[in-house]
Amino acid sequence: MWCGRDGDQLEPRFGVPSGHRESIVGAFFAMEKNDNAYRVYTISKDGAVFTWKLDESQHLDDSKRMDLDPPSPGTPEQRSQGENNNENMEEFEENGRKRRLVDGESEIPLNRAKWELVKKDFFMQTPAKLTACDYHRELDMVVVGFSNGIFGLYQMPDFVCIHLLSISREKITTAVFNQLGNWLVFGCAKLGQLLVWEWRSETYILKQQGHYFDVNCIAYSPDSQMLATGADDNKVKVWTVSSGFCFVTFSEHTNAVTAVHFMPNSHSLLSASLDGTVRAWDLFRYRNFRTFTTPSPRQFVSLASDVSGEVICAGTLDSFEIFVWSMKTGRLLDVLSGHEGPVHGLMFSPTNAVLASSSWDKTVRLWDVFDGKGAVETFRHLHDVLTVAYRPDGKQIACSTLDGQIHFWDPMDGILMYTIEGRRDIAGGRLMTDRRSAANSSSGKYFTTLCYSADGSYILAGGNSKYVCMYDISEQVLIRRFQITRNLSLDGVLDFLNSKRMTDAGPVDLINDENDDINEGVDRQTRVKLGGNLPGSLPNRGRLTVRTKCLKIAPTGRSWAAATTEGVILYSVDDSFVFDPTDLDIDVTPEAVNEALMAENPQKALLLGLRLNEDSLIKECIFSVNPLDIKAVSLSIPFKHMQRLIEALADLLESCPHLEFILQWCQDLCEAHGLSIQQNSRSLLPSLRSMQKAITKIHEDLSDICSSNQYMLQYLCSTSEKTR
Repeated sequence: MWCGRDGDQLEPRFGVPSGHRESIVGAFFAMEKNDNAYRVYTISKDGAVFTWKLDESQHLDDSKRMDLDPPSPGTPEQRSQGENNNENMEEFEENGRKRRLVDGESEIPLNRAKWELVKKDFFMQTPAKLTACDYHRELDMVVVGFSNGIFGLYQMPDFVCIHLLSISREKITTAVFNQLGNWLVFGCAKLGQLLVWEWRSETYILKQQGHYFDVNCIAYSPDSQMLATGADDNKVKVWTVSSGFCFVTFSEHTNAVTAVHFMPNSHSLLSASLDGTVRAWDLFRYRNFRTFTTPSPRQFVSLASDVSGEVICAGTLDSFEIFVWSMKTGRLLDVLSGHEGPVHGLMFSPTNAVLASSSWDKTVRLWDVFDGKGAVETFRHLHDVLTVAYRPDGKQIACSTLDGQIHFWDPMDGILMYTIEGRRDIAGGRLMTDRRSAANSSSGKYFTTLCYSADGSYILAGGNSKYVCMYDISEQVLIRRFQITRNLSLDGVLDFLNSKRMTDAGPVDLINDENDDINEGVDRQTRVKLGGNLPGSLPNRGRLTVRTKCLKIAPTGRSWAAATTEGVILYSVDDSFVFDPTDLDIDVTPEAVNEALMAENPQKALLLGLRLNEDSLIKECIFSVNPLDIKAVSLSIPFKHMQRLIEALADLLESCPHLEFILQWCQDLCEAHGLSIQQNSRSLLPSLRSMQKAITKIHEDLSDICSSNQYMLQYLCSTSEKTR
């Protein structure tokens, strides 16, 4: 394929195909089926498609070839023999530019042949510009996309329009055939839209659309199978974590969505917005079944519900109050006053009805919502508090302050337990407008979002930086830093910039061209966030700054998600292959496990497999146990191996067809160690969540199959009665 841009000519020096008035978007080789002649289609930005044909009669003569071609090594006889051996092959010379295609008897050097313009066609979509194109050689078809959201499918070389349809109002940035040519793939970068369309049946194979403005908040469902997102485009989307597909979009909000929260039963979802409403969504019927409002308009920026799901609380940006509603009736129950700044953090304790709130007034307050006693405890800080989070067992609170520190409080005794200094860890790249290096800059060195792990042993922290930091709480040390993006079009990615590009009017890189299509989406987002342009003023220019707005860890503890300027990023952890060297001795070997299995001693084999902590051996030992002996073997498992065994069973539930056998294992294991599991629920919580997720998915799949079979039987019975 040849391509040129901004009027650049194509590469051949003789017989250059020219004539387009604007830059060429795509150029494609095609083969004439009848006379085996070579054709080239060139498609330009102004919507013109030119058809070029290779004129073999007008290529240069042999004398000119001898002047231009470098001499071949060897004697004339050897050169003649070498040419015969290379017949019917493609030959590339050292400079990579002089390409030859052998056609039957004669060699035609394409860089010296004549290309004849045989046809001009136009798509007639003025004033829209052609932005994407592709060509399928076997079908001899061209697909094109335009800046007004219209795409066209044309049969070549006759230029017959097969389809001309509109899929959006924004620019189509990608239009591609699949390998077989029956599917068309379209992408729209501004809308985050992806479409797969079958042109013969005129049906959608896939239709997905993400948020086209920044994602502000995310939330995992209790079973970790769904992920909800809210963004500046006023929409709430619910995604399936395993496939990454959005299955429902709620668009009733009229302003940016600032917080989302799943109810404990996973059947409903809450969202708070700057439009002054908190809405409850039914995930079965996909509708807004309840709306919570206030007597006077407020802007909500935080959201929480108690463990039972009966009480809903939301914090405000403007009045500094916390509103409390009843989920059943939708009535406003109470208004909690006391903060003197925006309430950006709100979370209920996982074990009781105590509500924790953080505010820019430098305090974290605990509220007894049900007894109506108001603030029962206040934790004061030296700087503004940006967010707050409860540990899963409810015995610790973490909050982030504007000076870059993370404070850990004991909510029962009201004492400060730990403090982590994170200014150096969160320090990201240098901004375009900074006149200092990233190390000396003091802006943005604080955390705006915190999230505990499922077992409460570590905490994730993110903010206005390219890094997400993971800390070990007990040791107060940094475990790892995750870099969320390497996109240089975002501000704050590079650590060192060229200060010579700083002018009196600002950085040279921020002075954009008015006709630049690349930064058009960035400019639009910047204008929307700044509230538009004043009459007569110049357009607001700028670059998006890399940041992490929200962090959430899945209840299973196996994955976590980050809402960033690059979209929602999901990370997963796999710690199945971990062993404790202190639990090994010379007798604990895979051979010993196999010997125990051959001796029909599954109890010993399972204990040895758990000590080795090899996934394949553990699963093999599980299947070696007789169903009648599962309860006895479960009683003999030490509690320190309980988590590893539960993880293996959860994995088998997702991939193994022997459901009854694995469910019997789960039931007997929980009955045998019920008290120990209850007492150590914090350490076992991630593995128990994984088991619950797998069982819930199996239950949903089986219920769908049973319903389908029931309807099928009813249909067969009704048809059999009619035939009688």
